[in-house]
Amino acid sequence: MSSLKKSGVLGKDLYEILGVTVQASRAEIKSAYRDLVKKHHPDAGGDKKKILELNAAWEVLSDSENRLKYDR
Repeated sequence: MSSLKKSGVLGKDLYEILGVTVQASRAEIKSAYRDLVKKHHPDAGGDKKKILELNAAWEVLSDSENRLKYDR
């Protein structure tokens, strides 16, 4: 997990991908994730690569243990 810290997904910060701060609550992260998925979903004319980024960010930041590891 520590290898994700600097590289993130495609070299991006996971918080930046979701448009939230490091201090964001789990509810804020979930809300941002859901809004962005709706906006960028391929069925709605969005980009599949963006969805993959969002999913990767959500996978780490939604789990408190993984989030703590990422934040170190």
